Amino acid sequence: MPSDWDAGVIVIGSGIGGLVAGALLARYGRRVVVCESHSIPGGAAHGFSRQGFHFDTGPSFFCGLSDRHGLNPLRQVLDILEESVPVIAYDPLGHYHLPEATLPIYGDRQCYRAEIARITPQGAVEFARLEKRLLALYQALRRIPVPALRADWQLLPLLLQRYGTALLQLLPHLRAIQGSVADLMADVADPFVRRLVDLECFLLSGLKAAGTVAPEMAFMLGERSYSVIDYPLGGSPAIAQALVRGLQKWGGQIHLGKHIEQIWLDGGQVRGVYLRGGGQLTAPVVISNATLWDTYGKLLKPQDLPSSYRQRAMATPAIDSFMHLHLGIRADGLEGLTGHHVVLHDGQVDLTAPGNTCMISIPSVWDASLAPTGHHVIHAYTLEPAAGWRRDADYPLRKQERAQPLFRALERIIPDLRQRIVLQQIGTPLTHAHYLRRHQGTYGPAIAARQGMFPGPHTPIRGLYRVGDSTLPGIGVPAVAASGILCANTLVPPHQMAPWLDQLAASQS
Repeated sequence: MPSDWDAGVIVIGSGIGGLVAGALLARYGRRVVVCESHSIPGGAAHGFSRQGFHFDTGPSFFCGLSDRHGLNPLRQVLDILEESVPVIAYDPLGHYHLPEATLPIYGDRQCYRAEIARITPQGAVEFARLEKRLLALYQALRRIPVPALRADWQLLPLLLQRYGTALLQLLPHLRAIQGSVADLMADVADPFVRRLVDLECFLLSGLKAAGTVAPEMAFMLGERSYSVIDYPLGGSPAIAQALVRGLQKWGGQIHLGKHIEQIWLDGGQVRGVYLRGGGQLTAPVVISNATLWDTYGKLLKPQDLPSSYRQRAMATPAIDSFMHLHLGIRADGLEGLTGHHVVLHDGQVDLTAPGNTCMISIPSVWDASLAPTGHHVIHAYTLEPAAGWRRDADYPLRKQERAQPLFRALERIIPDLRQRIVLQQIGTPLTHAHYLRRHQGTYGPAIAARQGMFPGPHTPIRGLYRVGDSTLPGIGVPAVAASGILCANTLVPPHQMAPWLDQLAASQS
């Protein structure tokens, strides 16, 4: 790639949000180049390989990738790009290992309620009431597909023209749309169910029910109940690869190992980007898939933004980073092993406390190609603050100490785990920040329901837009895919969206 290059759109970063925005704009006929600092595309959804083991580094829970009638925005984008990801369907989604019991999390609602009733009959009754409210919200929201959305004044005329009836059906749910999951739980008194819902919300957003917006939980529960729980063969990197294929199929380019040093402005207008090591790329539109802190704190100079705007944005609270444990283990005697687990160590301690809630994915249960014959691949992770982490003489010992909750969680599933390990790698917030180039390795903004909203794709700078998990609608693979859709649609006239909306309507009729 020449050091001076023209594009219609430059996308900084190849996370799911950036790839969706870039690929859709290429599909719309724009000249797009995606620049990724890492040697691997995918952002938090990239993977890596060691000694024949193929690891996910981020998301592992998926729904609706194989359902052409489902609402997963990622699946809808892949359809527009004429791409797909091979998957394997399964149920239950996983098992929650709580201090008092292990709970299978079924997509089948009757099975799920029956499992809750096994632990708390009254709680199952209360959960059913909450489930009914959330699924009613889901049914109301699903009538307006995400690919119809944009972030400008042209949204309302488009919705009135195509989805007027659906808008009217949303009116009774406006209060729920603006509220938190906790707002829908006033009559839920059972402590087990309240903690279960807090846990489900935490796994989605990094916040408990009081901080998680109701539509996010409604969407998750609805897709889990009405669509398909599935895992992409090849892991989450297969999703990034499908989006890269779609980008390139429609004329876009991606350049790996291409680090953007700064966004180039002239008179308050985007001119392009400056590259590390010299050179620049020119474009009238730049889309940053970096976090808001990295975009405003590193890619721009302080004077590039209105001071009050920059101050408010940089003060946005961040969810902690992670400890990661990647293991290759011997699989002999583990024939009944399932793929997803969540372990809560201590029910008397806040479930958001670092090390208390541990997420575990063993995807080789479904996709044997991810590990050598006779072995499994494991990714386990838990929240961990970035503060205090340094690569000093004590760093290796501190890594081992802080990873112990993950080992203990895995021993709930595989008691002789430590005797089975053939490959071990521990990641810290420093690892997370380094490879993903994320501010303090954060999971994303801690924007609680009723205390603020995720910002849209616009910025105060003409020609500069943002996507990813620090923009609307928030954290999670479906959400960041939706952020890319919102941004791409905003940059084209509504009539260019029409063929895909017609195609979507036909596929769901």
